[in-house]
Amino acid sequence: MSAPAVELLYAGRVREGSRLVSEQTELLESIGDPTATVGLATVAFANWLEAGEFGKILRWSQTVIDLAAGEPAMGAGFGFGSPLAVAVAFRGTARWWLGLPGWRQDLDDAVAMARHSTPTAHCVVVMWTYGFAFLFGVLRADDTVMRVIEEAVQTGESDGNDVVSLAEFALGVGLLSRDTASDRRRGLEAMMQARDVWRRRQVARQMAPLVEILAAGESAGRGDRDAAIPVLRRTVNEMFEAGRPFVGLVGTGVLVETLLERGTEDDLAEARAAIARLSKVPATERWAIREITQLRLRALLARAQGDDAYRDLVGRYRALAESLGFEGHLAWARAM
Repeated sequence: MSAPAVELLYAGRVREGSRLVSEQTELLESIGDPTATVGLATVAFANWLEAGEFGKILRWSQTVIDLAAGEPAMGAGFGFGSPLAVAVAFRGTARWWLGLPGWRQDLDDAVAMARHSTPTAHCVVVMWTYGFAFLFGVLRADDTVMRVIEEAVQTGESDGNDVVSLAEFALGVGLLSRDTASDRRRGLEAMMQARDVWRRRQVARQMAPLVEILAAGESAGRGDRDAAIPVLRRTVNEMFEAGRPFVGLVGTGVLVETLLERGTEDDLAEARAAIARLSKVPATERWAIREITQLRLRALLARAQGDDAYRDLVGRYRALAESLGFEGHLAWARAM
């Protein structure tokens, strides 16, 4: 069942993939083989992430962590160097998505564990921890974290494995979040290199829309908003239609900011509708990351409209960022 689940993931057919891995995990529970349960969990986590099934990620990652009982290599025979590192990484991601404590320690622990595993584990876990946390404003790309990612890239390159592209993606996201033009230029190059590998090797194809979104956002930041907005609009619509809220939420943030920067009346109306659409995405749990993203975008919209509610929205946004411990959002709130 893992093979078709991976193909569904790569193809972006996440609804089907999520259903398949949910059936698989139920079977694993009924079989009761701890090694297989731990070793096969990675594909389930990746599919659920794309589909926004963070309650399942939280529950199943804890199951894997409990079964592994501190043994990083348990289940490694199924193809991944440290399934425990993966489970800790996904528990951390689920925790910040849902607004639960302990996520930062999970991210750091997962990377430390993967660092002493295989190059594949090292590169992939760096993306699933720091790379994704950068995307959503959870972490800032400070020098300490960036050195860890650079190390993963170097490890992957020395191993000659295409999986280094995933660490390159994380590096690119981090660099694009920095202020200097040279960092941003290098970040865009790193992401494009990663995308070229995914296309050539027919792996991780589900990641390509993220690259398109971030590249369009960077293009808009350089002044080419008219070309960027149709790309962002199309990609975001496709992600929500495909049931991929993880990518859709990232894209909505970039689209709304770009629309507000261009600032026509039609742009403001479209931005308002894009923010409202986020509330309609179905979820079985409270998504703290959606709440803080919407609050930020509503504040930006209020500023663009000259709305008196702007100061109140910024104050609420900053307070929420502080309570959740989201470094990137806190920096954005202070800048507002």
